[in-house]
Amino acid sequence: MATEIERKFLVKGDQWRLLATGTVYRQGYLSTKKDCSVRVRLAGNQAYLTIKGVTEGCSRAEYEYPIPAKDAQEMLDNLCQAPLIEKTRYKIDYAGLIWEVDEFVGENQGLIIAEVELTDENQSIELPDWIGKEVSDDARYFNANLVQYPYSQWSENH
Repeated sequence: MATEIERKFLVKGDQWRLLATGTVYRQGYLSTKKDCSVRVRLAGNQAYLTIKGVTEGCSRAEYEYPIPAKDAQEMLDNLCQAPLIEKTRYKIDYAGLIWEVDEFVGENQGLIIAEVELTDENQSIELPDWIGKEVSDDARYFNANLVQYPYSQWSENH
């Protein structure tokens, strides 16, 4: 089984912007059940179909397959739940790990999250200066949940 082990953090400041260029992502969900999500993603000219299982701690089953970009575009336009997730992803190499910083637009404008994939849930990591509060355990920040309840709809008290 393929397993994704990932930690998520809010990003503070703009210092990270000097470290990488970004790729535009458009993604949508064919299914967002609690125990399984099915995502279609266009990342630049590349397209993928991804199935993810339930998150336990920082881990979950993940299966990802390349698909034709034309098929992905048709699924995004005709089959996926609205709103789509639109973001620019920046990949930053820091202390031997690749950090992915997602700057959201559209319905999730204003949200910036950094993710880092690990080989073990207990792996020790060095946090860059631009990393803020950890949100790995806060399901609101899962992309599948940002479709259901976009960041623009969150209140100050939520």
